[in-house]
Amino acid sequence: MHTATVDHGAHSAHGHDDHAHHESSWLETYVFCQDHKTIAKQFLITGMFWGVVGGLLSVLFRLQLGWPNETFPVLETFLGKWAEGGKISNEFYLSLVTMHGTILVFFVLTGGLSGTFSNLLIPYQIGARDMASGFMNMLSYWFFFTASVIMFASFFVQTGAASGGWTAYPPLNGMRLEAVNKGSMLGFDLWALSMTLFVVSSLLGSLNYVATIMNLRTKGMNMLRLPLTIWAFLFTAVLGILSFPALLAGVSLLEFDRLLGTSFYLNQIVINGNLLDYKGGSPVLFQHLFWFLGHPEVYIIILPAMGIVSEVLSTHARKPIFGYRAMVVSMMAIVIISFLVWAHHMFVTGLNPNLAAVFVLFTLLIAVPSAIKVFNWIGTIWKGSIRLTTPMLFAIGFVSMFISGGLTGLMLGNSSIDIQLHDTYFVVAHFHIVMGVAGFFGMFAGVYHWFPRMYGRYMNETLGYIHFYITLIGGYAIFFPMHFMTGLPRRYYSFSNFDTFSSFDSLVVFISVAAIIVFLAQILFIVNFFYSIFKGRKLEGEYNNPWGGNTLEWTAPVARLHGNWPGDIPAVHRWPYDYSVNGREFTPQTTPLAPGEEEHK
Repeated sequence: MHTATVDHGAHSAHGHDDHAHHESSWLETYVFCQDHKTIAKQFLITGMFWGVVGGLLSVLFRLQLGWPNETFPVLETFLGKWAEGGKISNEFYLSLVTMHGTILVFFVLTGGLSGTFSNLLIPYQIGARDMASGFMNMLSYWFFFTASVIMFASFFVQTGAASGGWTAYPPLNGMRLEAVNKGSMLGFDLWALSMTLFVVSSLLGSLNYVATIMNLRTKGMNMLRLPLTIWAFLFTAVLGILSFPALLAGVSLLEFDRLLGTSFYLNQIVINGNLLDYKGGSPVLFQHLFWFLGHPEVYIIILPAMGIVSEVLSTHARKPIFGYRAMVVSMMAIVIISFLVWAHHMFVTGLNPNLAAVFVLFTLLIAVPSAIKVFNWIGTIWKGSIRLTTPMLFAIGFVSMFISGGLTGLMLGNSSIDIQLHDTYFVVAHFHIVMGVAGFFGMFAGVYHWFPRMYGRYMNETLGYIHFYITLIGGYAIFFPMHFMTGLPRRYYSFSNFDTFSSFDSLVVFISVAAIIVFLAQILFIVNFFYSIFKGRKLEGEYNNPWGGNTLEWTAPVARLHGNWPGDIPAVHRWPYDYSVNGREFTPQTTPLAPGEEEHK
């Protein structure tokens, strides 16, 4: 744990002096920039754009579900043939659901969340001038951006965007035939290309994060003095390095089947009474490859949020984090066990019951480290001097959502129950609360907390409070009722033709209204964010620590500086959570231990 660190003092002017003697062009400063702070902002703003797109797609399909027999002429104005007569077509509905899942899981909650805060905080909090490779870091963003452009372009192809589900299962997505599915044509090829580039971006970023954390820590920053944010980003990067290649392999073989006539996933396919030439493949093979990424992906999303929430709770409760080492060990356990649970997504594939029992065991076992983290978060804020700032509210909201969604995971982890609830709205409720809404709450907590560090200004607190309460109440209003819709299958275009589902009509309308309100609240956040960049209240002084934080990012000057610190990088003398200790409200990591003072163990 106490691995060697690098003292950067010998090259303390790296970046800073270069910046002083070389006037960067606009392209070098804002586009092809290798500064981790600028790249973090690029990831954040790109992720915010995708957040709006993904949210808008959900509003469109909720309009269809809530009012299936109504027409909305304005839709035809914007969507053309996909909403003729003001009514969304069934093909486009499936594209909306598919792209909503893809965009929010990968481009917002993975690229947007991890890309933003790993880039922003790793060099700052470990005391480094920048990432191990600024060029590789820049490439990571531009691969992400290119993947984004290609994914967005798929909306505009004649046969429509991918529409076979965000999980891309064959055989529905395994053949390039319009007779099978319009979205299986060029739209899916663009989806596959975009995801390939996204995986490249993720791997470049993850390798850079690991190299930076292990090799570029400042003097005194041993592993047990790292903030929990850095531990979370480290474990997230390891998860990505080990799991994303499985998705890359799975999607590549799928494209081989589609374009080259191979049979990795296809066997004895009949179309319009004609037996196709595919022989020997198995669609279940794709599920194994996809979910070998797919379940670690849940933790690739949630671990950075966990690290952010740990930091925010401790800072705004003015208390040391409760059980620091237990938090680190629990994250490590989550990483290990997350690779042993993938087939709990496949209980209905005909999985051998004895083998299923093994995955049930590990699925229930992974709840233990998650429960440890919840216990430690509650222990951290217990009897703390809590400041209900906007980031603190979102951090508490994260804990609430994580508990609510996690409890239903215990039910779905049991194969006999999961088989009955599979592909119903109960499953939708579970993973949206525990991964989707909770992930967003962690992201919002981080944006509100570190916005002053990024832009030297504050976001508007009043608008932040409105954003929080609408999102919290609205999030529960959308997904809590879905737990009672256990007989309602997901991905249906309309339920109006089924008398047995009529009892859910009013609930479906209620959920649709709540979804629209929550989406509008996110627009309020976007307005607050961009307004505050230019007009928000400025930080006062050259060095400003608005929340009274202990970590190193608050020792760097507010002014934008490539290299982070003028002169020597500060050395570290203590762990990052000395709040309300020895009569001091907070004690930065750069403060030497007083005579007779013992460092926290």
